[in-house]
Amino acid sequence: MNLLSSFYQLLYIDPAATTVLLTSITAIVAAIGASAIIIWRKLKKNVKKTFHIDENANKEVEEDLVITEDNSNKED
Repeated sequence: MNLLSSFYQLLYIDPAATTVLLTSITAIVAAIGASAIIIWRKLKKNVKKTFHIDENANKEVEEDLVITEDNSNKED
């Protein structure tokens, strides 16, 4: 019985340690995800630059809308 109780004592994880462990794992996953996104965007940009791909080539561009105030109808 003494051997079994000492085995269970080795398996005990303090709740505070669990919180720190989960926080650390979350931070590592977030850092890996952010790094993967940055690397993907740089890789995509380099591929487009290498193959001379313009993503705006077939897009229609509207003219800028200019709003001016018309003061000719106002009475002074």
